[in-house]
Amino acid sequence: MMGDDGDERSNVAKTDGPQSRTETATSRAAQLTEHLTSSNTDGPNISRRRRKPKPDDLPADYSDILGQLKQLRTFAANPDPTKTGYVRHREAGKLWVRDRIEQLLDKGSFREVGSVTGKVNWKQTGPLTEEPLDFQPSNNINGFGKLRGRRICFSADDFTIRAGHADGALFAKTVYMEQLALKMKMPIVKLVDGSSGGGSVTTIVTNGYAYIPPLQGAHEIVAQLNAGIPNLGAALGTAIGLGAARLVACHFSVMAGDVGSLFNAGPSVVANATFEEGLSFAELGGPAVHCTNGTIDNLAVNEAGCFEQLRDVLSYLPNCGTQIPPCIPTDDAVDRVSPELRTLIPRKRERMYDVRKLITTVVDNGSFFEIGALWGRCAIVGLARLGGKAIGVIANNAEVLTGALDAQGSQKITRHLKFCDIFNLPILQFVDVPGYAIGTVAERTATMRWGVELWKTYYTTTVPLFNVVVRKAYGVAGGVMVECRDPHTRVAWPSGEWGSLPLEGGIEVGHSAELRRVEKEGGVEARKARYGELETTYRRLMNPVRTANAFSVEEIIDPADTRSLVSEWCRMVYETELPERVIRRVTGQLQPVFA
Repeated sequence: MMGDDGDERSNVAKTDGPQSRTETATSRAAQLTEHLTSSNTDGPNISRRRRKPKPDDLPADYSDILGQLKQLRTFAANPDPTKTGYVRHREAGKLWVRDRIEQLLDKGSFREVGSVTGKVNWKQTGPLTEEPLDFQPSNNINGFGKLRGRRICFSADDFTIRAGHADGALFAKTVYMEQLALKMKMPIVKLVDGSSGGGSVTTIVTNGYAYIPPLQGAHEIVAQLNAGIPNLGAALGTAIGLGAARLVACHFSVMAGDVGSLFNAGPSVVANATFEEGLSFAELGGPAVHCTNGTIDNLAVNEAGCFEQLRDVLSYLPNCGTQIPPCIPTDDAVDRVSPELRTLIPRKRERMYDVRKLITTVVDNGSFFEIGALWGRCAIVGLARLGGKAIGVIANNAEVLTGALDAQGSQKITRHLKFCDIFNLPILQFVDVPGYAIGTVAERTATMRWGVELWKTYYTTTVPLFNVVVRKAYGVAGGVMVECRDPHTRVAWPSGEWGSLPLEGGIEVGHSAELRRVEKEGGVEARKARYGELETTYRRLMNPVRTANAFSVEEIIDPADTRSLVSEWCRMVYETELPERVIRRVTGQLQPVFA
């Protein structure tokens, strides 16, 4: 007998049978197919009304944003030629900032950072859309490029906007590039034309308070200088205040002779503060002022000349102090003999000679690049190559003060020693120094103060140094130059002479009592005769061969063989000392200081 439960189970069994489940699945598949077919707008028999876009719909490809960027960059690349700032800039004979960048950098290598930074006047064209009506770009252009294939960072002022003042730019861009150069160990080049702090009393009204002057980026700049990351600058117009400071803080600076100037404050401010009226830019701080006092390293004829000097200097330098300087191929044989050097130094010691000819004869042909030729002229410094390897060069200039080191000469060599030390550049030094400069001018200009600073620098820098004593090495100055490395690496020419004092004054000092007695007893002629006897004796004893006999000079060489000797030294330095020096820099065991 079957109850109600049995009937219910029987009904379920009938419903869940194989045939019933098949029918259910078939029905559901048909429904799904119908749904897919009805939603397929590409079907041949299906028509569907497209939704009209709303007025505030934005394009899926972001063409609106890309269009705005393109328009702003077009504004920046095409300034209004009728604007006063642009007109005055061109009338002054200066290149526009973007023309400068194109001329400086390798073709096609310009890559801007912050290309649309600036002030925009926007026009609303829809609920969510707008377009720029006009654009005042930042007056400081930053980015990347290449100099003779070397990747660099750069910063360039646009004097046509706010006269290049820093308050016409977003200063964060400049700081950002300084940080990038430091982080990426990449050389940075600065084209300065204005870029003062932009300070004005009107800023107090604008801000509602007077601010303490900030100095963003200062830490990064000092860190770059001491890390040996090349920091190069050019004055291509007026470098004022902060811009002047940024330029002078570089490892190397150059000024365009036709348009360049540099000063702490312009003629108007000077007239109110010091009552010096009517000064032109050139009179206040042109090339005749700052290329002769050491504020700016070098002078170029024009802007193109500045660009070429920047390229040249960079070619000698590594990207960072933890790298070895670059080497280039050369067809100038390192064993080249130079017999003309045998007669370069006159036998008569009062006569001068061309020191630059000496330098250019010894180093690779065409490789000498002089730094600071117009100031501290008793010394000659620069960069060169031996066998394609970059070196620093220091020489006393016998044509100025007979080579004696004055205050400016000491400052010049001090700076160059630090320059070479920070960039791992071995130094070739040609010595002909009668001592520190003497006299009232020397005392008033603090020659001994700067001479001692030079002394300290010789003994605290550690880059390899090779001395060639070509004539004089006297007094403290001579000792400082030739004794600063242990062990010494030095040789002398047959024309060499040395001692505590030059013979001309030394006899008078050392035999003053005797000479006075002879003159008192026999008259002036007797004194002259005795002086001649003493001079002859000393000259004979000062034969440099006698010094070599006592090993007080390591070797006396034939001047004609100088190139081959110093080239071999340079090769060994690059193969042994510099790799170890770089390791010590990387591990922090050696930390040279430029700033």
